[in-house]
Parts: sequence; C-alpha cells; structure tokens
Amino acid sequence: MSERPNGLTYAQAGVSIDAGNELVERIKPLAKSTRRSGSEPSLGGFGALFDLKAAGYDDPLLVTTTDGVGTKLKVAIETGLHGTVGIDLVGMCVNDLLAQGAEPLMFLDYYATGKLDVEAAASVVAGIAEGCRRANCALVGGETAEMPGMYAEGDYDMAGFCVGAVDRDKVIPRLGDQKAGDILVGLASSGPHSNGYSLIRRIVERSGLAWDAPAPFAEGKSLAEALLEPTRIYIRTVLPHLKAGRIKGLAHITGGGLIENPPRAIAEGLVARFDWNAWALPPVFEWLAETGGVSEQEMRRTFNCGIGLMLIVDPHDLPDVLEGLVRDGEDAFVVGELAAA
Repeated sequence: MSERPNGLTYAQAGVSIDAGNELVERIKPLAKSTRRSGSEPSLGGFGALFDLKAAGYDDPLLVTTTDGVGTKLKVAIETGLHGTVGIDLVGMCVNDLLAQGAEPLMFLDYYATGKLDVEAAASVVAGIAEGCRRANCALVGGETAEMPGMYAEGDYDMAGFCVGAVDRDKVIPRLGDQKAGDILVGLASSGPHSNGYSLIRRIVERSGLAWDAPAPFAEGKSLAEALLEPTRIYIRTVLPHLKAGRIKGLAHITGGGLIENPPRAIAEGLVARFDWNAWALPPVFEWLAETGGVSEQEMRRTFNCGIGLMLIVDPHDLPDVLEGLVRDGEDAFVVGELAAA
C-alpha cells in the first residue's frame, strides 16, 4: 500500500502500538510466574484455555467475579506508588469467589489510560501477578487500552475478571444448614482494603497532611504507603476449610462494610449479632474516625473496621477452624453469632 502525503498515523493520534507491544513483552514473564495446574499462561492470543480435570474437579460449577480498585487508584496516581494496587485488583475478585466456596483458577485484567506509561503499567501488572501468586491463580491475559482524550494526563483505571470453580456439593452459603447459635468468625483485614477511599481522601484533605508525611497510625511509613497497604488475600488459608465443609457461609466485607455484607451470606429468619467489643478497632480506622468526625454507624457501613472476611461456622467445627486459620498465619477470632431475626 503506497504512502499518502501528509498522512496521519495512529501514533500522531496519541496511541503507540510500539509502547503496547513493549508492555506485553515486559509482562510475559510475570504471567508465566503465575502458572498453576490446569493452565498454561501465554499472552498474545485471543483467549485462554483451562483444564478443569487437570485442576482436580469432578463435578464443577464455574463461578465468575469482576471488580476494580476504585478511587484508591487516585492515591497511587498522585504519589507514583503503583506497585500494590494490582494486588488489590486480584484480592477484590478472588475473595468474592470464596463467598461461593470457589477456588480462583484464572484471572484477566483490563488497564485503560490516556497515554501509556510503560513503567507505571508494568509496575501495576507486577502487582497483579503478585496477587495471582498469593491466590494460586493463573494470570492468563487481559487488555491494555490507550485512549487519548478519555483520561487526564497520568490517569488510568483498571478492572479485574476472575474465573473460579467449586464442586457442586461444596457450594456456599448452605442456607438450609444455618441455625441460631452458629458462630461468626472474623479474619483480620490489612486495612481499608479497597473500599471507602472517596471518604478517606476527603479525610486526608481535612487533616492537612501531605501524602509523604509520616502516617500518624503506622510507624515507619508515609501516609500514602500506609493507606496503599494492599487487600489481604485469604485463598490459601480459607480454602481448605471450605473444601472440608466446615464453613456454612462467608461474607467478604467490602463496600457496605459490616452492615450491608453479612446479610448476603445469611439465611432468611436469621441475623448476625456482632459483639462489637470482641476486637479492637485498628489504628488506621481510629484515625479516620477521629480526623473525619465519622460516626460509629457510618464507619461500620463504609469500612471493614478490621474484619476482611466473616465466616459462619457450626460450634462443633469452631476449634478446628480457628486452630487451622491461626496456624496458617491468620488473625482469626470470634466476633458474634447467628440469632433468630
């Protein structure tokens, strides 16, 4: 095809195919590092295959989740600290799979920006790969979109999509098995995870602190570093108890906090009765509440308040569940029980 005089190119329109190709080459080793049984990550194709039989499933149901990181990304963008938000992206998706009793198998990401910064994007994807390794989940592909005019300079957004599986007889919540007196077990969060950051950013603005100021609630970290602490991923510690049938229900405490999320895992006619004195509010949440003048009810409805997951466990199984979780490194403790509505 002949050249046209004064012809425009895609690069002149603001999209660099070369930069996109460079990013793909940079992240291929990251994808390969997430290899697991049933999957052979290979970027560059039009789709990804997964062998459920090789993963050990007999009568599997597929479970899918999708999520983003929300305005926590603004903290990363404003500070140039991009290395952990990819872990958040994976965590928000794979922890949701646990609420159905499912194991994460493969993950895809969507990364969109106005002008592709290969270094920043590679740092983000490195975090995604780290999150996938923590979840024993294969990073099998994704999409990078460079869209001039859609985003302000330096801005980006991303979404994650995860496919998991669960054998038919291990699906939760087991609503018919739940009863008053079942125990609520909390697993400690690593901080706000990826929820409430529109409010957090307003509170930081009110505090007058710069992002690089020492965090008042975390020794040795800047405010940004402390608030970018990534979402805790609970797959390796919780999955054995799901497969053993010891968990009747599970709530991932995300947007809506401890008020809106637990009812999604509880049978009709039952309610969660929390013992709000069973755990101490972590320092980050104390600082947010005090600095922002946020009411107790608003804190519980917006943030996880230190509880990343809530499990519903029969009293008979409680010792095994608590002992196993603590042995595997979780901070797990009783936070209440189910009661008649």
